[in-house]
Amino acid sequence: MKALLRPHIEGITEYKLEHLECRIKLNQNENPFDLPDEVRNEVLRRVACEHWSRYPEFVPRRQMEKIAEFTGWTPDGVLLGNGSNDLLQLLFTCALDKGRGVVISQPTFTLYRLLAEAIGAPVTDVPMTRSFTVDTDRVIAAANANGAAMLVLCSPNNPTGGQIPLADLDRILSATRSLVVVDEAYVHFAGPSAVRLLARHERLVVLQTFSKAMGAAGLRFGYALLSPGLARQLAKVKLPYSVNIFTLIAAEVFVEQWDSLKSWIGVLVSERERIFSALGAMGGVRPYSSDANFLFFETLRKTPAEVFSALLSRGILIRDVSRYPMLERGLRVSVGTPAENDEFIIALREAV
Repeated sequence: MKALLRPHIEGITEYKLEHLECRIKLNQNENPFDLPDEVRNEVLRRVACEHWSRYPEFVPRRQMEKIAEFTGWTPDGVLLGNGSNDLLQLLFTCALDKGRGVVISQPTFTLYRLLAEAIGAPVTDVPMTRSFTVDTDRVIAAANANGAAMLVLCSPNNPTGGQIPLADLDRILSATRSLVVVDEAYVHFAGPSAVRLLARHERLVVLQTFSKAMGAAGLRFGYALLSPGLARQLAKVKLPYSVNIFTLIAAEVFVEQWDSLKSWIGVLVSERERIFSALGAMGGVRPYSSDANFLFFETLRKTPAEVFSALLSRGILIRDVSRYPMLERGLRVSVGTPAENDEFIIALREAV
């Protein structure tokens, strides 16, 4: 069977997540608050009026304009995707090959390396600082030394939670010649977006998603914000109709209802800081501040596997990230509802 595929595919480590039964699910950085009934009903009403036997618009201009208005960018610089992962694959496929490599700041989202390896592109990992901030000088040096075609930064970073300052990102863009992709899946919980740099840098691509702050992980909707010229080139090879009519309509409704939906962001940020304080006062763990809707922490006495299992035995599922580079003692927990967070804190105190 392996002879049917390119030889290097067999050696790639797959991206997977084991399904485990639990009462409290805090392992995938999801929004714990479900959409209000009035928003759901409006989506269903509009979808019911569509012709399901017809394809969506080849260029979903109306939704592109909605996203442009929502983000403060131009509609001609918007690409829509089946989640931001869809657009990551498009970017990697178009920018990389065996002679065109990528620089990745590590530790970070493991899909970046997988996508590059699937193409056969060289990968240069640049370690973060010990406090898990992007080492800007080393990233610039690596990109220039290797003639990297692409540089990928997750900001806020998954799984460590920190956001790269815009001044550092601006310096990276000014000091390199690479395509710079900034994955902002968690930016709505954080500070200013890199979108404000788009007008100055044609080599910048900003990815965002509705899976986190919008509470729509199950609908799979993401978008890329980039220069119109680059958007036109990528659109040539982007899969047509990758976003279905249900998701397109839902995204439109979510943008229209954003003023009411975004109230849960304040709750999640407040809960994040409460958990951080609780972990900081707890023996046996070292938490790191976060700009996302999750927290990364290290276990100081027991192994991550032991703590993970102890929590799961109490019905609480978090993420063991100890196999990531530099994170040998690391675990990550999503911010849940206040009641879920109370249970997590109590259980963790007993587990460590």
